[in-house]
Amino acid sequence: MVDAAIELSKEQIEGLHVEYVETALLPMLNTDLEVDGKFPAEVEEFRQKILEADCCLFASPDYNYSVTPILKNALDWGSRPPNVWAGKTAAAVSAVGGGRRAQYHLRQIGVFLDLHFINKPEFYMNAHRPPGKFNADGDLVDPETKDNLKEMLLSLQAFTLRIQEKC
Repeated sequence: MVDAAIELSKEQIEGLHVEYVETALLPMLNTDLEVDGKFPAEVEEFRQKILEADCCLFASPDYNYSVTPILKNALDWGSRPPNVWAGKTAAAVSAVGGGRRAQYHLRQIGVFLDLHFINKPEFYMNAHRPPGKFNADGDLVDPETKDNLKEMLLSLQAFTLRIQEKC
């Protein structure tokens, strides 16, 4: 789903650039890894990418009614003082059999992190039913789903611009 958002941002949405930020390589949160006020190098790099971003697009399947441990770990590293999530606008996408519970829990976590999620449109997609949403290479090919994703990205872009104007 993130690949489809990147493609849409390049081809169809002027002024929006979506970049994939790897979170799987972050060490598990352990404050003992913070030495002299510095984080491990991969955490510093991750936090810098978040600081430089105008907004955040999260992708997560429903994992035991919540987000994946990898995403939660990234959220926690970003929340270490100073909280790099604070004041950012955000949206979430899910391409799984469920996903709603994970997104709602992500929104709850976002309250504490001072993330500001768009309210609508929400983007949930059952990647398995009906078949044909993705091709054999994993690319999103369903035109209606692409339009829904584009609508969500445009909403995130507009919300981000409104928030930035007020600051």
